[in-house]
Amino acid sequence: MRQLIYFILISMMPLVSAAESLKAMDLFDLQWVKDPRVSPDGKHIVYERHRFDVMTDTNRSSLWIIDADGNNHEPLTGTAGMAAMPRWSRDGKRLAYVSDEAGSPQIHVLWIDSGNSVAITNLQAKPGSLTWSPDGSRLAFTQFVAQKREPIGEPPKPPEGAKWKPDAKVFEDFYYRSDSEGFLKAGKSQIFIVAATGGSAIQLTRNDFSHTGKLSWSADGSAIYYASNYYENWQADRVESEIFRIDVATRKHAQVTRRDGADTAPAVSPDGKWLAYLGYDDTGHYRDHKLYISETDKHAPRLLLDLDKPIAEVQWAGSSRRVFIRYTDDSVVHVAQVDLDGAVKVLADDLGGSAIGRPYSGGSFSVSDDGVIAHDITDSQQPANLGVSRRGKTRQLTDLNRDLLRFRSIPDVDEIWVDSSLDKLPIHGWIIKPPGFDPQKQYPLILEIHGGPHTAYGDNFSAELQLYAAAGYVVLYTNPRGSTSYGDAFANEIHHDYPGNDYHDLMSMVDAVIEQGYVDDGNLFVTGGSGGGILTAWIVTQTDRFRAAVSQKPVINWFTLTLTSDIGPHFWPYFFSGLPWEKPEEYLAKSPISMVDQVTTPTMLLTGEQDLRTPMSEAEQFYQGLQMQGVDTALVRIQSSSHSIAKTPSNLLRKVSYVLGWFERYRQSGRAEGDGGDAK
Repeated sequence: MRQLIYFILISMMPLVSAAESLKAMDLFDLQWVKDPRVSPDGKHIVYERHRFDVMTDTNRSSLWIIDADGNNHEPLTGTAGMAAMPRWSRDGKRLAYVSDEAGSPQIHVLWIDSGNSVAITNLQAKPGSLTWSPDGSRLAFTQFVAQKREPIGEPPKPPEGAKWKPDAKVFEDFYYRSDSEGFLKAGKSQIFIVAATGGSAIQLTRNDFSHTGKLSWSADGSAIYYASNYYENWQADRVESEIFRIDVATRKHAQVTRRDGADTAPAVSPDGKWLAYLGYDDTGHYRDHKLYISETDKHAPRLLLDLDKPIAEVQWAGSSRRVFIRYTDDSVVHVAQVDLDGAVKVLADDLGGSAIGRPYSGGSFSVSDDGVIAHDITDSQQPANLGVSRRGKTRQLTDLNRDLLRFRSIPDVDEIWVDSSLDKLPIHGWIIKPPGFDPQKQYPLILEIHGGPHTAYGDNFSAELQLYAAAGYVVLYTNPRGSTSYGDAFANEIHHDYPGNDYHDLMSMVDAVIEQGYVDDGNLFVTGGSGGGILTAWIVTQTDRFRAAVSQKPVINWFTLTLTSDIGPHFWPYFFSGLPWEKPEEYLAKSPISMVDQVTTPTMLLTGEQDLRTPMSEAEQFYQGLQMQGVDTALVRIQSSSHSIAKTPSNLLRKVSYVLGWFERYRQSGRAEGDGGDAK
């Protein structure tokens, strides 16, 4: 037996030693888990299995089912299109989901025992917020409903056979476009119900307000709780939301919460006695959501939990004595139970991994009646897999990328904490070293900066950053002040001062890594997207220590950005004390364009041509300014791309290729460096 084991180990050694660095086209072989849903009895888990299709350049998803003990892993749907949003009926005998297998996204119901499934709707728009009624007879969901508007004018119609240009687009709403959708049609998302056996979808809400978030049925199925903003100034105040209750029979709604701030994510307890929800008071500053609870028969809100950390999800399961939440603490995502007296117990950790491009924190979970938790689980070396946790013990059930990663050398991530040189504020970061790293050599370094700015990176897989490391770079990524998961005070360090002192945090991190001895301080590079894009542009106005920079989808001029971004009118109060025409000097002082004459670093600008969040005109301003100053620069316009460049796999790879190509152009040779792998 020992000889057999020895033979197997020896036979595997060449495979391990022959492992290569991650390659660009490996992106199309990666798979990842999203939205795992455990059955009410805790015996089965259904999840979305995602991959990129190399021939169609799209994200494909299918539904798979697996026993909670890891056995009987098999598909429920095909892989040709999209299947998502799996939801178990309360008796666990049926599964509702959304699929476009019939040509457009429709709600389907699958009978678990027989395996039969059928589309129960014929909708004109994609459904969202799919939710079973407690008795399993109906499903609630949201759907966009178009509205007709009175025309402003009546231009003449072209004569028959004439080829005129298309008619004008006319808008009257405050928010008339969205980065992910383009120019918006007149209309709002409304709440519907449909019989679980199929039939006509019944519209419950009919008003000029949007309903897009979580839905929760009352225990007797007579009403649905939801969040919306019914105030007159709803278009201007995007933070505000209240919880409402709509009677299914009469379609009359009643307002449940009343406060200046956000109340959202309602969840009714199984016994119908309690309403849990998330919220905070609007102080004009960034605030993390807190957990509230109230009796349903008379609303008397009670603050159940204030973690001073972002709470993103709340669920009930089984008894009505505790709720389950997902929250992020120092970039790590947890699932915890919260008793009705506020006692907290962490049950699962390390959720996330579905953001394939960059290492953002996130994740999702569900809970069975007996406390079995299904969740995604990740680390820095692979995208999300499926995890299951019982009584605080976690087991990973899938290894979706085992066959690929067996032949790839994926570096692990080193965690680092550094005190900022400005004020000793602790700053969290991570380092990815190139495959085959030799501490006796010196390597070029890429500082990669996250967007937001109120978001957080973590110890999560990132295809982009791993490809940078595979090209022979040490990659440093951080959560400077302004990032979330470190408390409201840390996030508000940049209030009305962005960019600003976060610059010192980033430079302190770079200095700390250089001090470790394996980074060539003559080969430093910097890049980042969105919020990381403006910080990249800001950095090159403050220092010439970087040999080259790539500012991706940046803010360059706060005055113009506020008036041209799809969300510009919403976020200005967090960054400035007045409107652009009231405080032009504030906007200019924080705009990299005002200091373009200080830049000597070769700087590339890269933005999606359909980006409505940080429009192409922002990148063009800096590009033209750099050209006028005689600074080496390039403008990359990613076609068929909105702000989410990495949403399309080919554009993700183009972005990585242009960043590395720009850095290689200015990378100093003749130093002792590591041998980079093939990332192209």
